Amino acid sequence: MAIHTEQSAGAKIKDKQGGSWLYTDVVKDHFFNPRNILKHGEEETYSADGMGRVGSPACGDEMVLWLKIDKDEERITECKWQTFGCGSAIASTSMLSVMVSENGGMKIADALKIKPQDIMERLGGLPNRKIHCSVLGDKALHAAVNSWFRSVGYHDRIQVSGKKVIDAALNITDHDIEEAVLEGAMTLEDVQKKLKVGVASPEAIPEIEGLIRFYSDKYYGESAI
Repeated sequence: MAIHTEQSAGAKIKDKQGGSWLYTDVVKDHFFNPRNILKHGEEETYSADGMGRVGSPACGDEMVLWLKIDKDEERITECKWQTFGCGSAIASTSMLSVMVSENGGMKIADALKIKPQDIMERLGGLPNRKIHCSVLGDKALHAAVNSWFRSVGYHDRIQVSGKKVIDAALNITDHDIEEAVLEGAMTLEDVQKKLKVGVASPEAIPEIEGLIRFYSDKYYGESAI
């Protein structure tokens, strides 16, 4: 699957704390001119083959993705969406919809290989605090494809991301730690402030630290830790 980058200059936008977040012109373009968006009210009549809805506690965003799929070719022919959230979430979903539908549409097998990093690459990058927005798009796409798999009876192809309990005392899972890292918790101390994980189960700390390193590398690169 070929992924190409759209390079651009950027603009700085101040956050609530007065810090600068760098948004590329591509991000701004997809925010102000979103592609393939399904207008409010059209979801009642739009005929889709698969639909995925996901939400993130990281910033309160919610994404809904609709796919039209050619069953014989297993190719996405159309992708529509609605996103309720920040500008990065809107831009990420808009770009994702372009990626899966451009050039005649992407094969399902290739679409499922799209990673959050691929979306960010096409956008020219996102601020670290907004990386979770591209992750949300990736999850919405998988949910929509799974919906189609169910509708056509391909139950053996449904991809389910399982959760592993890391701290039995608090029922904290690896997904909880992943979300904490996406919200900016980069150290054990940071994660414990959010989740209290490992406080009552100190034997879990080595695994917790390993997961923090894994997710930090995955979403931010090795230089982040």
